[in-house]
Amino acid sequence: MTNRRAEPYAPGSTQSLPLEPLTRNRATPTAPGAPEQGLTRRAVRHFSLVGIVWDDPEAALHGRVQVRTRAADTGTWSGWQDVETHSADHAADRGTPESTSGRVRGATAPLWVGDSDGVELRVRSEPEGAEADSAHHGTGARNLPAAPPLPSGLRLELVDPGDDVSPPGASADGPRTVALAGETSAAAGASAANADLAPLGAAEIPVLNRAGTEREFFALNASEPAEQQQARPYVGPRPRIVTRRGWGADEGLRESGFRYTKKVKAAFVHHTASGNNYRCSQVPSLIRSIYRYHVKSMGWRDIGYNFVIDKCGKIYEGRAGGVARPVLGAHTLGFNSNSMGIAVLGSYGAKKPSAAAVRAVARLTAWKLGLYGVNPRGKTYLKSGGSNLHRKGKKVRLNVISGHRDGFRTECPGRKLYSKLGSARSKAARYQGR
Repeated sequence: MTNRRAEPYAPGSTQSLPLEPLTRNRATPTAPGAPEQGLTRRAVRHFSLVGIVWDDPEAALHGRVQVRTRAADTGTWSGWQDVETHSADHAADRGTPESTSGRVRGATAPLWVGDSDGVELRVRSEPEGAEADSAHHGTGARNLPAAPPLPSGLRLELVDPGDDVSPPGASADGPRTVALAGETSAAAGASAANADLAPLGAAEIPVLNRAGTEREFFALNASEPAEQQQARPYVGPRPRIVTRRGWGADEGLRESGFRYTKKVKAAFVHHTASGNNYRCSQVPSLIRSIYRYHVKSMGWRDIGYNFVIDKCGKIYEGRAGGVARPVLGAHTLGFNSNSMGIAVLGSYGAKKPSAAAVRAVARLTAWKLGLYGVNPRGKTYLKSGGSNLHRKGKKVRLNVISGHRDGFRTECPGRKLYSKLGSARSKAARYQGR
């Protein structure tokens, strides 16, 4: 296969391949009659991220998904890698326009594999609860109950994030901004949503010291009573945030306009479960891939998370609408209202998150929660929109900084990251001056 020629700017693409029945490997124990689908080894166009989607978003994939990929630069095939199958808990709340659009599909978590040009896939059904056992060399077919059918319409999504360069009009000198002349109204609108914090076209929102952040707080809360305007606010200094322009979002992918909730009372911390095999220089490509997967493959209106943090501690704007505003996300099924979702890139069930990433969670929450007068070490009540842990309509008492698993029965954000949330709460409160 010939190498792709360098182009000035490539916006990205998705290859969607229907799965085929596979012949079971007799050396691998499975339940009697367990269906297996996948794709035999083949060459494909360049891609960097993979995921599996299916027709019914309410259907679960009980089983094991494994993929092998061929590195485009060396031609070397990877070993088999597991793809996280349970991802329905990252979603818009039931009954909302986003969840009832008719475009939403069931999906696995995405897996970052880097620039690749070959793929092989196997998806094996397993009885509910047996997936973890199979991942650790299960006990054998005769001890397993019958496996459920796989969801219908299984497809492999291969996402190419496009070339990791600035789009046409990028400024090589001076401020980190991009010319707005002649661009789409969607791109201009996404940039304008942060106009109070940075110039139009800015690739990043700069760090602001405490005094500047307090002035920003009063400007954003100008309608509050006079006595509250005179009190010194508990708000952390604004951290540096890479904008959607900075990571190269194609604003033509998402739905037009923005959606907001009333306020931000809590922050839910997630991991993307997309693997830890990425370099920080690759993060703009990784975020563009997740964005494209959420919108084009899963059928969401935009990337689900409000913010993304990498293992080097850099903070990125997620869903469009303005980083200081209460943008309605699709990150914690049942609890997207009056909250924000922060995703740390990687998988943190067995691997510890970096100190830089935990510190970034603290700095971000100290600022954003502070804008809404919220103590990161406190508790709050959120009304459940319905999850597998809390019935719809129930008022649930939660930590202001919670893990995804506090709102939904899930492994997210991984055991190792969840154990660091206490530290993030303490640091965030200290950054607020409490």
